[in-house]
Amino acid sequence: MRNDETRPDGFCRDCLSGQVSGLRRCRACGSPRLLYHDELHALTLAHIDCDAFYAAIEKRDNPELADKPVIIGGGKRGVVSTACYVARIQGVRSAMPMFKALEACPDAIVIKPNMEKYARVGREIRTMMQELTPLVQPLSIDEAFLELRGTERLHHDPPARVLARFAVRVEQEIGITISIGLSYCKFLAKVASDLRKPRGFSVIGRAEALAFLQDKSVRMIWGVGKAFAETLERDGIRTIGQLQTMEETDLMRRYGSMGKRLYHLSRGDDDRAVHPDEPAKSVSAEITFLEDISSQDELVIHLRRLSEKVALRLRKSGIAGQTVVLKLKTADFRTRTRNRKLEDPTMLADRIFRTGVELLSRETDGTRFRLLGIGVSDLADPARADPPDLVDPQAARRAAAEAAVNTLRDKFGKASVETGYTFGKRPPPQISTLTKK
Repeated sequence: MRNDETRPDGFCRDCLSGQVSGLRRCRACGSPRLLYHDELHALTLAHIDCDAFYAAIEKRDNPELADKPVIIGGGKRGVVSTACYVARIQGVRSAMPMFKALEACPDAIVIKPNMEKYARVGREIRTMMQELTPLVQPLSIDEAFLELRGTERLHHDPPARVLARFAVRVEQEIGITISIGLSYCKFLAKVASDLRKPRGFSVIGRAEALAFLQDKSVRMIWGVGKAFAETLERDGIRTIGQLQTMEETDLMRRYGSMGKRLYHLSRGDDDRAVHPDEPAKSVSAEITFLEDISSQDELVIHLRRLSEKVALRLRKSGIAGQTVVLKLKTADFRTRTRNRKLEDPTMLADRIFRTGVELLSRETDGTRFRLLGIGVSDLADPARADPPDLVDPQAARRAAAEAAVNTLRDKFGKASVETGYTFGKRPPPQISTLTKK
């Protein structure tokens, strides 16, 4: 990726005035944030990512935090949801156990997540994105892909300038910053948005894609996590450039369908389109305990509550799930994931819970767990959900009871009715709960 000052004409990212190659500062406002690239005005696919989103909102709302290290997370037993860049400089990272984060940055200010507030800000930014193009595909509360092909006549500017103007508007109206990656495909747009955070705007064009990727780690490729990267490294493959020299058939023979992805993405070949409102792939809820738990009886209480949360989200979203997924994290931070595919999709807490208990019973061998989660994947049409169960005649009665409980809770509140599993068994208030979709 080229980013020097001897480029073709570009523009200033602060005042948006046009610039000629060779300038180091804007002729109009003096800013050094000039953007040049050979393909600047030809590229249309962008990835937008808010910078340290949760922490940025908290700093916006409390200016006294501006220069201080801020961690958003769930207390000593939780994990880091996000950290501001001051804290990141000291080694704090997202998903890091909180005690390790505080060891790295003992003077950090820890703030409990306020998801309602973050979601509200996320919706505001999403609405602003949709004013640029109808093709907005959210990836999470604070990031999305945008396809701006064909919008130049609407905005009277090429996509790059439209995106730069959008970044300025977010800073002025929302009070936080964003980073932008502009390219010709999803893979490289997302890679580009990570290159110069915060307040970044990076461009990766077609002509440079192969050379840009050549010396990068295989971990940069979507879907290559820690375990698979270790597999590749054991096979002597550490860089994307090495993948570029290999045949597709060889990679598929070694790694199956993942080999096909390695072959194409290593060459910057990604034909996935931007799909607005892409449906969720799973619905889940999880809880991190204040103290590790090994007792199955105690875990079952939490499993019931989590199953009810998942069922509520399914019901409100009008979807069902056919595969139940149990997640556990041990005291030494090892994650266990177990799943079972049901014969039919479900929206019932009862079926999710009972399947979860069966999966859980195989894991409760005295191991102490710090986290428990339950969810469903393989989302499906609710019309197919929960047909009559001829094998378990009591299932229909339990489903009717659950429907009655839901009606009462909708009318009088969630705490109005308790099941036998949870009645009188309140978790300590320090326990942090995270629900995600």
